[in-house]
Amino acid sequence: LIGNNVELGSNTTIDRGSVGDTVLGDNIKIDNLVHIAHNVSIGSGSAIAANSAIAGSTKIGKNCTLAGCTALVDNIQIADEVHITAKSLITKSIKESGIYSSGTPFMKNSDWKKNAVGFKKLHKLSKL
Repeated sequence: LIGNNVELGSNTTIDRGSVGDTVLGDNIKIDNLVHIAHNVSIGSGSAIAANSAIAGSTKIGKNCTLAGCTALVDNIQIADEVHITAKSLITKSIKESGIYSSGTPFMKNSDWKKNAVGFKKLHKLSKL
């Protein structure tokens, strides 16, 4: 179900619902090359930038923004007024409005490799 005043970019795919409907509210802007899986619900006034993907049964609140190349896993809920920065991978529900980010900043590959080795050891440094 697609609401009023919804703009869909080129090569955007919206899967038909399998258990329930896939629903896009009113006044939504979706850029090019976005994938919206089955049973997804997107609240009115939201905007999704290019190359983003939303997995099945995910619920996105009203007035949310997903910047380019954002990915949301299946069966999560995103609160109203959530804004997610580019290249973010969202693996859990977001229950409070705000701006959220994930990802790795740009750097030389040699520095990235050193950081990756250190990252694998962080759990040993934790006091939890």
